[in-house]
Amino acid sequence: MSERIQVTKKDGVADVKLVRTDKMNALDDAMFEALLSTTDELSKDKSVRCVVLSGEGRAFCAGLDMGNFGKMAEGSGGGGTPAGRSKLEPRTHGITNRAQQAVWGWRALPMPVIAAVHGVALGGGFQVMLGADMRIIHPATKLSIMEIKWGLVPDMAGTAIMGTLCRDDRLRELTYTGRIFSGTDAAEYGFATEVSETPYERAMELAGLIASKNPDAIRANKEIYNNLPNMNDAEALLQESVLQDKLIGSKNQVEAIMAELQKRPANFVDS
Repeated sequence: MSERIQVTKKDGVADVKLVRTDKMNALDDAMFEALLSTTDELSKDKSVRCVVLSGEGRAFCAGLDMGNFGKMAEGSGGGGTPAGRSKLEPRTHGITNRAQQAVWGWRALPMPVIAAVHGVALGGGFQVMLGADMRIIHPATKLSIMEIKWGLVPDMAGTAIMGTLCRDDRLRELTYTGRIFSGTDAAEYGFATEVSETPYERAMELAGLIASKNPDAIRANKEIYNNLPNMNDAEALLQESVLQDKLIGSKNQVEAIMAELQKRPANFVDS
């Protein structure tokens, strides 16, 4: 895919790795561009039924490259001071700006995404993790909503996601202090789907199971859960009926039934 991200695909699973290992996969401009281009390409690939997102080397992602903070302090181009950067308010990718899309792009993919997290996931790296549907985290991982350390707020779509996962008072404490917490803590707080000593292997196992199911139903399920926060009860009830009508009797749904009755692996066609 690029010098920052490598993608391999097998049996319906896209194995996506951040590969800036010398910098613990920190987010520089090239990494941002790679994240955006990867989600854009995956969104168009009907053969992909599940995605595993992980970091190569010692960490998942150490957050924003330290050089970017130097630019902010200097007020130079590309930094974060009023005199030296583009405004974040303009929307450049639908409902997001460029930095937000590096996280929201994973959430917006039509297929499920599983993040396998180890080492560290700090600041922007923590937010990239949040874009996944599920997060398998090593218990010793160091995580932090670290933006307050640099006098900032989380601004990579994290605030739109964290409140759906974590209790409000705990989320405020973590955001206000920027303290580092463990993968075990992350499970208690709601950020980890589960903890595992082998998060990548567990994520790949789960992805294989998901990829073996009706891809049309999996994508419909993700659409349902992505839409729910913006729906009232009546809209949510109608949504499930509309999507179910599309599934019932479809080729892949019939194949799911036949495979179950015949006790054999299903042979689904790409959505």
